[in-house]
Amino acid sequence: MQFLAQILLDDLSRPVGEGGAQADRVMAIFMCQNDPGMCDEWSPTAGGNRALLYPSDTLQPMAAPEPDIEEDVLRLGAVNAVTLVPSPSVDYFRAREEWANRSGNSMRNVLGQLGGQPDWLQGDETPTCSTCTQPMMLVAQLEEGPDHATAMNFGGCGTAFAFACGPCAQAAFLWQC
Repeated sequence: MQFLAQILLDDLSRPVGEGGAQADRVMAIFMCQNDPGMCDEWSPTAGGNRALLYPSDTLQPMAAPEPDIEEDVLRLGAVNAVTLVPSPSVDYFRAREEWANRSGNSMRNVLGQLGGQPDWLQGDETPTCSTCTQPMMLVAQLEEGPDHATAMNFGGCGTAFAFACGPCAQAAFLWQC
């Protein structure tokens, strides 16, 4: 499984489930990259992807890798970080369009949304919690990214959706294209 994203649930504007059970949790999202498109990674239950919830107080920062002794340089793979930009629009597509117009950037530079309502490409596939059988809440909607070399693979111009059930500490991840 390839690590795709880490999301602090405290960054959401509303709790994931009753009672605000998200406090101090982190969601880690992974997807199969063994043979892209053949692992059923678009499904929330087929095993080709995984979203996990962890208590954030148990996580520790990883030590920086040692530099290459011969070159005395530290090389990391592609690493990206994002800036959260609040939007007055509740409609995801409209918010992306408004941001692009205001900033002069392409809508492809928007990497997604935290919370809110999913902007489904094919139809509602909101997963239900395997423990309580209630519909899960959207944690994040993710876009592939603007650079093909570092983009996440959601079927080619697809969109991914991360969900959680806070009270049951369950999570799910799927994508559509």
